Order: sequence, then structure tokens, then C-alpha cells
Amino acid sequence: MKRLSLIFMGLLFAAALAGCSESPKPQDALEKYVKAWNNQQYEDMYAMLSKDAKQSIDKKTFVNRYKDIYQGIETSNLEVSYKKPEKEEDIDYDDIQEKNFTYHVKMNTLAGKVSFDDQVKLMKEKTDDDVSWRINWDTSMIFPQLKKGQTVHAKTLSAERGEIYDRNGKGLAINGEAYEISLVPGDVKEHPKSIDKLANILDIDVQYIKDQLDQSWVKANTRVPIKTVSKSDKKTINQVKKLKPVITPTVPARQYPCGAACAHLTGYTGGITGEEYQKLKDKGYTKQSSVGKRGLESLLEDQLHGKSGGVIYINNSDGDRVATIAQKDPVNGQDTKLTIDRSLQQTIYQQMKGDAGTATAIHPKKGGVLALVSTPAFDPNQFVLGISSDEYKSLQNDSGQPLITRFSKTYAPGSTMKPLTTAVALKNKAIQPDTTMTINSTKWQKDSSWGDYYVTRLNHDTRIDLHTALVKSDNIYFARTALKTGQENFVNGLQSFGFGEKLGLPFPMEPSSVSKNGSIDSEVALANSGYGQGQVNVNPLHMSYMYSAFINDGNIVQPHLLKGQQNGKWKQNLISSGAANTIHDALVDVVQKGTASEPNVTGIHIAGKTGTAEYKKEQGKTGRENGWFVAYDTQKNDLLMTMMIADVQDRGGSHYVVKQVKNVFKKVTD
Repeated sequence: MKRLSLIFMGLLFAAALAGCSESPKPQDALEKYVKAWNNQQYEDMYAMLSKDAKQSIDKKTFVNRYKDIYQGIETSNLEVSYKKPEKEEDIDYDDIQEKNFTYHVKMNTLAGKVSFDDQVKLMKEKTDDDVSWRINWDTSMIFPQLKKGQTVHAKTLSAERGEIYDRNGKGLAINGEAYEISLVPGDVKEHPKSIDKLANILDIDVQYIKDQLDQSWVKANTRVPIKTVSKSDKKTINQVKKLKPVITPTVPARQYPCGAACAHLTGYTGGITGEEYQKLKDKGYTKQSSVGKRGLESLLEDQLHGKSGGVIYINNSDGDRVATIAQKDPVNGQDTKLTIDRSLQQTIYQQMKGDAGTATAIHPKKGGVLALVSTPAFDPNQFVLGISSDEYKSLQNDSGQPLITRFSKTYAPGSTMKPLTTAVALKNKAIQPDTTMTINSTKWQKDSSWGDYYVTRLNHDTRIDLHTALVKSDNIYFARTALKTGQENFVNGLQSFGFGEKLGLPFPMEPSSVSKNGSIDSEVALANSGYGQGQVNVNPLHMSYMYSAFINDGNIVQPHLLKGQQNGKWKQNLISSGAANTIHDALVDVVQKGTASEPNVTGIHIAGKTGTAEYKKEQGKTGRENGWFVAYDTQKNDLLMTMMIADVQDRGGSHYVVKQVKNVFKKVTD
């Protein structure tokens, strides 16, 4: 009896289990399909299709179609969901063979946000061992408008990049056209020798051309770009046009009319990299976008680039557009006008060509930056049109370092520091305009604690006043002046002139500094700083602005690079107008009869100060020298320029720079 009872209970338990087992639900299958869709796992999606769906499309075609379409329209942030049935616990799926669900798709694309709702049918399919729900897929699940035999296309609608102009409306970075030298593989077969001839004309490897033609996406009738050439390169264009298989369509191209003279200022654009695209794709960029790579093209990228648009559309088998899925119109970038004077920029560059150095120019009354020159330089047009790896390596290995933007760096100022030392000393009453010092030798040290170190000078005057010290650039006078001023007052005085501060320009400049740690920790260092040696480093543009105080009654004008910004004062009441005039008068005589008097150039009226910064390991030894000259027009008061040229030790020192600067003033005056 007990045995029969156990058997009966076992049967009841089995029956209970059978009663608890549920038929498969279509929403479970759809849930799994949607998850694979969101993860773009196309092979898993295909595995869940119905038999009829699989007969209409094979696995490889299905997978590739989704990949190609989603990549082509630049899909991101894909989100697929579906509407679950209400009261699903009341639904008996045993007798249901098919079930419709509403699903929702949204994604970001090159044409903006795309979203749609549609219906999908799930079919119950039976096998020998199983019953499952399958997706009755067709092409409308890609896009509702898409029918069998039709194709999806995407096209980027490029935004025009904002252009950069100088103060007079002359182009610095503009949108233009270039010739794209291209080949069609099918045509090349009829002219097999054309590749060798084209490679010779373009100075590129034959193998490079063959590699371009052999790319996986290239077909017999595909136009394959080989090189982009400037429209101004008429010699090359005329030569390639004589080769029968070559075609030369025009394509948009960024142009830099100022060329190498403005290269470090403007920079250049280039195709967006994968890493850049990931950072910028949510800001209106596409994989075909160009971005600023250096200079103002990079620094002003946000306002220059604009926002590309795009269109996604469907064509029928005849190639006619039958539906537009999404379209986003492009938004052009903003034009930018600078205070730069392109003619002056080019004049300075031509004068310095061949030298390693930098020059900056400002309007000393209005504050606008008129020129930012770095030499040697490179042609930014070459980068836009396509620079070869060999050409780029040549720039990298050039001893003149043409890729360095010198006007953004800082350098030892040499004797151009002396007017600033004077200003700080007068402000702190360490000296007076008529202070005279007795100096009995061409070398001097405060006391024996300095050991073997001496400050040296070139002139032999025993009694020397401030005016003469500036005109003759007496190192000892200014070393002693710095010591009389004191470390704290000296450092604070330079900070009041903007040492350690940014200039507030869109082009960042390395701040001037009194030392690496911002302090002066010895008497020798303080003495050396007084005449522009020691650890003092000054940015050339900052130097130009500091000198503006000597013609603005002790005020420094507000630096600005963008045209339309208000003129104003950056630093006020640094020194009295009387002190400013004292320094100004001496700077006039520096050019009239002092260290900047030679060579004599007629027709110009300037004041200024020379400087020679020495780089040597040991006192008394010869070494490398950088030459400086800061000068400004004393009649029009519309140009103040600072020029620094490296390695002038065998070219007359700062006198070499004086000649270059005077030639610039002569040319702009004429």
C-alpha cells in the first residue's frame, strides 16, 4: 500500500511539472533579437530569422548589408526597443501562430537623428524537437521606406569652413579650389606607360600609384585620386593634362595666400583622424571633415569649422531617388578678421628669410597685433594638398627647425631688458633720471664674495649717467641699478609689467619669467637680471607690449589679435609720464648715436634698444649669441616691432638685427 502511494504521488508531481511548463513566448525571442540589434551582432540576428526570411536573403548578404548601411550613414548611439504586450500573463500562446509587435528605432547619423516606429511579425516555427518564435524579417526593418531591390545611400553636405582675414580684408586662410589628379583603372590599361610618366611629373613612386589603383574599393570605372595640386602650379597641370588617362577635376581646398610668411600663425587643416572623430562626432563632424592641425586653424576650430550636414536617401534599381530618410543642412563656419597686417607680415618674413628667429609687431597706441613671424617656416599649402612622409621628415630634420613656432616661446632678452630695469628702478626711487655712477673699469663685482665672477662692459667711461648708460648699453650700470632696487622690488616691478601673466590672446604665448621658480635667489643673479642675462626669459610679443609704456605715459595697451575688440589699457600707471619720457628720449638717442646707430637708413624716424643675449658655459669664453632689437616709429606712432635672430655671433651681433629692422621700417615707410 505504501509503495502504491509513492507511485501515485510521483505521477501527481510529474503532472504538476507538466502543467507548470510554459510555451515559448514571442516577446522573449524579440527581446533577444533586439539585444543583438542594439549590439550590432548581425550574425546572431540572422540566426533568429524565419525560414521565409532566410530564403529571401543569405547570411553573408544580410550581415554585410547592415554593416555597410550603418557604416555608410555613420550610425552611433543606436537604440532599439519594442512595446511589450499588456497583461501578457493572460495570453495563451499555444494556439497562436504569429504575433505582431511595434518596435522603435533611433540613432544618430551624418544626417542628424533618425527615428521610426514600425511593426514586426514573429512566426511560430516547429521542428522535430522544438517550437520557437522567429523574426519574419524584410528590408523595411532597416528603414520602413526601403523595399526589396532598392538601395540606401548617404552623402555628406559639407559646411564651408570660416575664413581668416587680415585687418584689411586680405585672405590668410580661405576656401578655394585645387586640381585633383586622378586615374580611372580601366583607362590606364589602354595606356600602360602613363603611370611611369605621371610618377615622374609628380615626383612620386610608381608603386604608390599602383597601390592606389589596387585598393579593395576600386573598380574599373572608379576615379582614383593620386595627388592634389594647386591651381597656381600651371606647369604640372599642363604636363599631366597631356597624359590621356589622367583626369583633373577641381576639388575644394583650403588655401593660404600668405604662404610660409604666415605659416606658424595660420597653421593648416587636414583630414580628421579616427581619434579626433571620436571626440568631435557629436559636434557636427563627419568622417570626411577637415580640422585645424596647428596655429589659428586649430585654436579657432570651434568657430571656423561649421557643422556638416548630410542626407540619407533610397534609390530604386534604375538609380532614381524614391525616398529621403533624413536630411540635415550644413551650417557654415564663422569668418574671423585679425588685426594682423598681411603686407607687413610678408615684408618682415622676406627680410628675415634665411635666418632662424622671430619678429612681432604691434600698434603701440591701439594694441592690435600687426605681425607674428617665425623663421624659417614651411608652406602650409603643401600640408593641405598632401605632404609626403619624405618631405615631412625633411622638415623635421632641418637644422633650422622650421616647425618650431618661435614667437610663442621665451628667450634671454639681453640688453633690451635695460629700459625695463630702468622703469622698475625709477618707480622704486632706487635711482633718479640724473643718477650718475662712477665705474673705474670694464669689469666689476660688488665684493670678494662674488669670487671670480665679474660683470663686464664695453665702454670705458668713468662717470656715467642713466641716459648715457642706456645709449651705450652699460652692463655694469644696470647690474648695480638692479642691486640698488633690491630683489623683492625688482621681481614685483617686473610682475607689474606682466611677467608671469598670459597676454589673453587666442594664440597662447609662453609667459615671461624672472627665473624658473619665479624668484631671484642671489646677488649675482639679480645683477645679471638687471642687464637681461641670468635666468630672465621674455616672450618677444610681450616685449613689444612692455615697450609701449614708454610712448603711452607709462601705460601698456591692451593686447588683442581679433579685429573689432575694444582698444584699451592692459597695465596702467606703471611709471610716471616723466619717467616714460626719460626712457623714450634715451631710446631715441640709441638709434641716433648709440648702439643702434649703424647702419644709417635715411627716411625713417625710430627709437629703440639693442640686445645681445649670450649663451656660454663659462665667463670669458665665446659662445652662441641671439641678437635683439626693439624699435618703434616716433612720428606716426603706429608700429612697434621686436626682432630676435639666433646665432648672430659671427654676423655683427645685434647690429645685424638692427639692419634687418631698419630695412623693414624703410619698406613700410616707402
